[in-house]
Amino acid sequence: MSNWIEVGPLDDIDDEDVARFDHNGHSYAICRVNDQVYALDGHCTHEQVHLCDGLVMDHVIECPKHNGRFDVRDGRAMGAPVCVNLKTHPARIDNGVIYIQPVA
Repeated sequence: MSNWIEVGPLDDIDDEDVARFDHNGHSYAICRVNDQVYALDGHCTHEQVHLCDGLVMDHVIECPKHNGRFDVRDGRAMGAPVCVNLKTHPARIDNGVIYIQPVA
């Protein structure tokens, strides 16, 4: 599994929740929705607040500071105050373990 980084067990993240994952000086938000996982850059594009304290509902993560919302599937900013999309990274589950493939 070259270029794939182990995050940890899927069971460590509840459904419709988010966890922080740090690797090589970069922070990621790992979201679980309906037993699918999504990896996004970990900081809101509005004021760089970490999204790990945000709220996940359906396929939307909401920033804890100003309630900016992003689609976890593609990082799309969903309206003010956020207007810059989040970078997404491939994520997968293998034998109950989450892996991500960071995109430069």
